[in-house]
Amino acid sequence: MLTLVSTVNSLVPVITVHLGEPVTFTCVLPGTELSSRQLYWYKQSAGDTLKLIVTLWKSTKPEFTPEFSESRLQVNDHRSFINLTIVKTIQEDEGMYHCAIVEWIETKWSGTYLSVKGKCNLFLQTFPRTSNYTVVQSPTVSDPVRPGESVTLQCSVLSDKTCSGDHSVYWFRAGSDKSHPNIIYTDGNKSNECEKKPDAHSPPKRCVYHFSKNVSSSDSGTYYCAVATCGEIIFGDGTKLEIEGNCIIVGAQE
Repeated sequence: MLTLVSTVNSLVPVITVHLGEPVTFTCVLPGTELSSRQLYWYKQSAGDTLKLIVTLWKSTKPEFTPEFSESRLQVNDHRSFINLTIVKTIQEDEGMYHCAIVEWIETKWSGTYLSVKGKCNLFLQTFPRTSNYTVVQSPTVSDPVRPGESVTLQCSVLSDKTCSGDHSVYWFRAGSDKSHPNIIYTDGNKSNECEKKPDAHSPPKRCVYHFSKNVSSSDSGTYYCAVATCGEIIFGDGTKLEIEGNCIIVGAQE
C-alpha cells in the first residue's frame, strides 16, 4: 500500500472547475527532463491512499490502470512538462493529483488539488452539520498584529465517534476579493493532537490543530480549516484576516 506523507505547511496549488468542465494538470519538475524519465500520475481522495492513474515511459503509449477510464483522460507529453487532462469532470474527481518520477537517489513529486463546483461544492453553500462532527475555528477576536508578527489560527474537531486511520488537516485561503481558495496548507496526519479519554474504547473527545504564519499585507482573506476523516471532509466556518491601516486584525468569518 502506498501512502503519501505530506510535508507540514507545504504549499499546494488549487484548481477549481464547474461540474462537467474539462481540467488540465501540468507536471513541471524544475531541473528534470521529463521526456527521458518514467513518470507516474496519482490521485488521492480525502482519507484515502494514493491510486495510480497512468504510467508514462519515454515515447511509449501511456498505460492507464483499470480503475481510470482512458475515455475520460488524456495525456500530452512534452519535453519539459507533461499534461493530464480530465475531459469531463464528475464530483468524484475532486482530490489531490500528483505526478512523480523515481530516480536512483530520490523521488520527485508535484501536486495539485482539484475542487469541483457543483451540488456538493464546499465553498458556495452551507452544509448541515452532521451529528458526529463539529469543526470550530478560532480566535473569534484577536488583538491587532503588526506585519511580520505571527498569527495562530486554531481548528477544533469535536466528535462522538472514531474510525480507523488519522485525521488529515487542510488550510485553505480565499482572497479578500471573495475568490475561491487558491492555496492549500497541508498538515498531514495529526492523530497525536487529539485528547485521550480514560476509557480506551471511547473515541477522542476533541482534536485541536493550529496554523501559524508570519503575516504580511498580502495575507488578507478568509482561512478555512478542513479535516478529512472517516471518508469525509468537514469544513469550519472560516477565519477572516483583514488589514486595517498598518496592522492586521483577525476575527471569525460571519
